[in-house]
Amino acid sequence: MSEGRIVYLLNRMRSAAADANSIIAEVSKEDFLADIVLQRAVGMSLLMASEVATQLLKLDPEFAVEHPEFPWEAMRGMRNRIAHGYFDIDLEKVWATAKDDVPDLVEKLDLIRHWRAQGE
Repeated sequence: MSEGRIVYLLNRMRSAAADANSIIAEVSKEDFLADIVLQRAVGMSLLMASEVATQLLKLDPEFAVEHPEFPWEAMRGMRNRIAHGYFDIDLEKVWATAKDDVPDLVEKLDLIRHWRAQGE
């Protein structure tokens, strides 16, 4: 896969992941669990980010091997649970992922995006 396509996908993944986190930045867990609009917005953002991870795994498996710092399989699993689970989505897991895991993912994406953009 071309370097430009990888950077494009990483940018899309970062954007969707950051959206999931920012949507609930000022929201309590209780409010999130009571608001279907927030649940769907965060869930869709996580679905989008994890869909990009799944695309990267399919299009360039070597990229994933070269970057084990990313939870590729967990992201693919999240995508499958949201895309196919519909009414059985674990909202506690969605909350924890958006609140706790996504900031680390965004930080890793920023590091790799900047490194790749510089061509090092």
